[in-house]
Parts: sequence; C-alpha cells; structure tokens
Amino acid sequence: MTNSRIAAVDVGNDAVKANFGKLESSLYIPNVIARDMEDRPVIGIEDLDEKDPLDNLHIRVHSPALRENNAIYRVGNLAAKATNSTELDPGSYKSEEDQTLVMLFASLALDAVSGKDAKSSKNNVVEANYTLGTGLPLREVKEGKDVGYRSQLLGSVHQVEFLVTPQYQGMKVNLKFDEVKVYPEGFAAYVNLVMDNDLNIINKELIDKQILIQDIGGLSTDIAVIRNRNVDDDKAQGFNLGVSESLEAIRDEILTKHGVELDSRRDVVDIITRKNDRHHIMVKGSRTNVHDITDRILLELAKKQYRYLRNVWQKNSQSEICYFVGGGSAVLKDYMKTLNNKLDGFNIEFFEDENESIWMMANAYYKLISDFVRKNSKEEVKDNKKQEQKSGSSK
Repeated sequence: MTNSRIAAVDVGNDAVKANFGKLESSLYIPNVIARDMEDRPVIGIEDLDEKDPLDNLHIRVHSPALRENNAIYRVGNLAAKATNSTELDPGSYKSEEDQTLVMLFASLALDAVSGKDAKSSKNNVVEANYTLGTGLPLREVKEGKDVGYRSQLLGSVHQVEFLVTPQYQGMKVNLKFDEVKVYPEGFAAYVNLVMDNDLNIINKELIDKQILIQDIGGLSTDIAVIRNRNVDDDKAQGFNLGVSESLEAIRDEILTKHGVELDSRRDVVDIITRKNDRHHIMVKGSRTNVHDITDRILLELAKKQYRYLRNVWQKNSQSEICYFVGGGSAVLKDYMKTLNNKLDGFNIEFFEDENESIWMMANAYYKLISDFVRKNSKEEVKDNKKQEQKSGSSK
C-alpha cells in the first residue's frame, strides 16, 4: 500500500465531505449533478483558469460500475444552476445510484489533479491509487448491499476526464482502489464520538455506556444502539425518511407563494441554519420572512423523527443518552429540543457546532481507514522480517 493515498469520503445526500492523505486536504461538494452535452457554453472562457474549479466542475466519467457509462456531468455548484439538475430521490438506495459513484469519483479526481503527482503526469493522465474508507446507511449494510458496492469499486479502473473545468481542462484521472472499507454510518458516528484522529480514547465515560445515535440524513434515518462498544445489529434500526422531502416541500411552497425559485435543497438548508437572517429570503429585493412555511413543514418532520426516537428508546430502556448527528439533525435541532421538553424529556444531545455534525462521518471514516492502514503496515513489516529471517537461515 506504499503508493496508495488515504481517502475518507462521506457521500451524504446533501453534500460530499472528504478527507485526504494526512488530513492535509479536504473537499465539500454539494451532492447535485446534471447530465450535460460536451459543447457547454462558457461565458468568459479566456478567464476560465482564474475561476474556482469547485464552482465549475464539468466531467466525463467512465467506469464499469456505472449504469450510464461515459456520460458527461455538471457537478456540485455548477449543476445546481442547471434546469435539469438531480439530487438523490427519497426511497432510493445510496449504494445503487450512479449519482453516488459520480460524486465519489469526482471528489477523488479533484484531489488527484491538485496533488504533486499531477504535475509530473504523462500526457495529462494522472494515475491515482487510493485506500478508501466510506459508508452506507445502516439499513443498506443490514441488507448486505455494502458487499456489492465494495466489489464494484475494487478491481476496476474508473476514469474521470475534466472537460470545461478551470485549471484542469483536458486532464484525465485513472482511479484505482487498493482497498475499500464500507462502514455502517451509525458505528462510524460512535467512533468519532469516543476517539481522536490517532484513535486515542477521548470520551472514557461513553465507552461502556449504552447509547443511541440518531443519524438524520437526507434520505434516511439510522438509529444505532451501542452497547459493549459495538453496534447491536439486532436492535439498530434504519428508517426510510430523511429531510429531503421536507426541503423539497419548502422549496415548492416558496415558489408557489413568493415566486422565488431556489436552486437546490442546499439553499433551503442555508435559509434554515444560517446565523443571520434565518428563515428569510429576498423577494423582488425585499427581505421576506418564510417562517410560516419552514416551521410548519419542519415541525411535522420533527414529530415523525421524535416518534422514531421514542419507539427505539422504549425497546432499549436502559439507554443513557441519544446523540443526534448528520446534516438533518442540524436542520431539526430546535424543533426536536422543543418537542422533547414538552413530551418525554429524554437525555438527548446535539452538537452545537453544526460543522462538527455535518463532518462527523467523513472524520470517522478517516479515523477507521487510517487505523486499518496502520495495522496493515505493521503486519507487512512483520512479514518482511519473517521472510528475511527465513532467507537468512536457509543460506
């Protein structure tokens, strides 16, 4: 694994969060794609290289893992502006969607072309090897979908070609995986809670407690039950409901009521969670309150999420605390706290730093895959020593 670079990638329903190498670089890309034609018009093409690649991601993706091979996409911020952009649909399996793979490959290719190896590449082709840590919702892992997902990635070359993308136009990246680890998202959240980047225990008091972790994503919700330092697979539950449908409903109602079309769900999240002018939009240049829309729709969703919490806690009555994680938790935090204060008064905890909650999975995958690489390196050193001793004694 000597030439393999560590990648920890959380393909969240809202955005991709990725950590690379020795944590020297990270990426955040909204999870939006739009199919495209090759001759995309670029305004001010002569200034292209002065623009940010992240805002102008335009790629062709070739991979045997994709249903639609060799397709051209706008990705992230560029896709959000397109009329035909797609975000993952509620009810879909993350492990079976081309969009998941396109976002994964795009983030890895961006890391590869921005690295030092890219400068010495031949014919604008970068060969990039990764040891990947990623994850899937608990219900998909319980159904065994992680096995197929992992095998799609291993043993093949996946190529990303940068088309009209600043700084990288005309470059190709051949992606290969030395190893792929697919973790259940609930367990990853637990690892992040109790360990630092070097896998030292930082929350000793949590180690032997029975705790719940409710991970509210875009398309699904996982509630992991942690006991004896492991996820209890029988007790853990996955639900087919996240925040995406509610964000779409808010978007639709804002369009109907105020005539304002928001680019993507990410814009709705921003309106709900930002520090200033929360729950306000601009309508014809006037600051307008949309609290009536956001409150009604998000409170309905919070009630459903609260029912999940109550049902799982009843079946695991000796649980001591429930941690809420994931992008959906940042959106629903205030509503969940209000409901809990009125109703059961469970011992629940949110992360005040929304960034910490949003990056929790990517950070956890980084810790887990780094530990895997470390242990493997030690094993390789041991094996090499044994081989040396053998060849020495046979002489």
